[in-house]
Amino acid sequence: MPSRTVPFVNGEYYHIFNRGVAKMPIFNNAFDYKRFIKTILYYKIEGPKPKLSRFLSSNMDLSKKSKIVDIVCYCLMPNHFHFLLKQVKDGGITEFISKLSNSYTKYINTKNNRVGPLLQGEFKSVYVEDNNQLLHLSRYIHLNPLVGYIVKDLNLYKWSSYFEYINKDDTALFSKDIILDQFKSPKEYQQFVLNQEDYGKQLEIIKHQLLDFESN
Repeated sequence: MPSRTVPFVNGEYYHIFNRGVAKMPIFNNAFDYKRFIKTILYYKIEGPKPKLSRFLSSNMDLSKKSKIVDIVCYCLMPNHFHFLLKQVKDGGITEFISKLSNSYTKYINTKNNRVGPLLQGEFKSVYVEDNNQLLHLSRYIHLNPLVGYIVKDLNLYKWSSYFEYINKDDTALFSKDIILDQFKSPKEYQQFVLNQEDYGKQLEIIKHQLLDFESN
């Protein structure tokens, strides 16, 4: 396997994404989305913890435990996912995405009596070089359901961090302050996300970084 071209450095931010083999759906119903989100919570935590099966069947709170990554924002689409992550511990991003992907693939294969990979090879990553890129990536990720014609109103989409951003929802899942602290209010961030003219100016930069992902 070729070595990863983007090294992961503690304290730095990365856009992480992957999709289903041959663009196949990876989420088929609300239960699949909920399972993936709860598995996110589990694998972002460092070190010894209860078995995943026990965590999934309980309301256990692991938010006080050490993390290997900070999740700034995310969006789950029918056949792919996006994360904006900060690496906290050495190897954190690779460990988090690998364990999350393997666990979810096993769940889908068992549930649907299938075999083989669910996701399209190794996950993709883009290093976030500056604050401007960080802000626009958060917007790009949150706009996915809108520009992908999944919903006409982002407030109606349950499977991303957008609702929590604009509604001041305090949750153990996200580390939103790096984004929201740059706006006067969640309402101002919402306006930033929905500013299509400004978004269009930045989209070509992001699309260039995702070119191989979108064209294959």
